[in-house]
Amino acid sequence: MIITILSIILFLIFTVLGGLHFYWLFGGIWGLKKVIPTKSNALNSLSIPKFATLVVALVLVSFGLIYLLKSELVTFQVPNWVTNYGYWCIPSIFIVRAMGDFNYVGFFKKIKDTEFAKADSKIFSPLCLSIGIIGVIIKLY
Repeated sequence: MIITILSIILFLIFTVLGGLHFYWLFGGIWGLKKVIPTKSNALNSLSIPKFATLVVALVLVSFGLIYLLKSELVTFQVPNWVTNYGYWCIPSIFIVRAMGDFNYVGFFKKIKDTEFAKADSKIFSPLCLSIGIIGVIIKLY
């Protein structure tokens, strides 16, 4: 029962995150100032390619579907290697993201006073760590 609930939680988180990326892909601007790392609070000149945004959106939705499959509320055929490696790889990705690159992102970042860095400390890194921990619990349970 707990695995079903945790799997649904991860499915919902990944679906919302994927949806946000689709929103940005199609021109949405809400939240953009807080989601792209910068060196200072100066206007961000970094332009994320639309293709990269599409790939991230699709990957996040795929992660959600993998956890929906784990919930056993739906069934569909996927190769065994997807689930065997996926249930370890997905949490690993998010735990590493939570630790960060030691410069701009993660709990151990050096640059901490930008809009992104503050949002990262309050929302993004804790969310990534939570996703990672929940994923490990699901795999080990």
